[in-house]
Amino acid sequence: MNSGRDMQGWRRVFAVFGPSTNTVVEPEFAAMRPAGVSNQYRDIYIENAKALSDEAFMAGAEIIQGAVDAALRTAMTCEPDYLVMGVSAITFIGGALACDKLLAHIHELTGKQVSVGSVSCVEAMKAYGGIRRIAVLSPYYPLANQHVANYFSDYGFETVRDLPMRCKSWTDISRVTEREIATALKQLDGDDIDAIVQVGTNLSMARMAPYAEAFLGKPVIAINTATYWHALRSNGINDAVDGFGPLLQHLQLKD
Repeated sequence: MNSGRDMQGWRRVFAVFGPSTNTVVEPEFAAMRPAGVSNQYRDIYIENAKALSDEAFMAGAEIIQGAVDAALRTAMTCEPDYLVMGVSAITFIGGALACDKLLAHIHELTGKQVSVGSVSCVEAMKAYGGIRRIAVLSPYYPLANQHVANYFSDYGFETVRDLPMRCKSWTDISRVTEREIATALKQLDGDDIDAIVQVGTNLSMARMAPYAEAFLGKPVIAINTATYWHALRSNGINDAVDGFGPLLQHLQLKD
């Protein structure tokens, strides 16, 4: 007899959508997945930019924005319970108001709720508590980082400093090494900040963040961890998942 439940995703089926050039979101989310949750990854098709700059990065973000609807239509064919967005830049650009419009558009198109990186990072900082002044690490370019800072300021978080790693292509983001990330985190750290937030979903930092947090003595929030945590907690899934720091171990969404 048909149980009416997905045999792999008997708790929730997540439709995860991200750029076709992104090779980090799928494995990092898979490593965080508790039993009974199914991650169904669907591509947002984009060409791999080979010579990114401020202007090219922003133009690429617009292309991704325009391709989201097609990916969502594909994702909805598996009848997911919830959506998880594995691309972050377009959720920061334009600030909180633009993000709210994006979320409303996605809900209108699909009838589903969605977790996105920008909102998830804000909720993660609230869950930690005591965070007001931050530093931001990204694979982006300065103009995109300014959008990130503006977004966080809409929620009362001050970006004291930021470091755009200026990756030369979309796929180069996934090739940034842990040593390079560690060097960047040390450059960003200081007594004048409460936390470091990493954005850019193709930058692989989910496993590294809890080690950096222990070493630096303050929250280090990786966007993929924050996004998947937000998706789980928004669906009432409170499982502790080891290896990804306090968010997935015990922290809950604040009311």
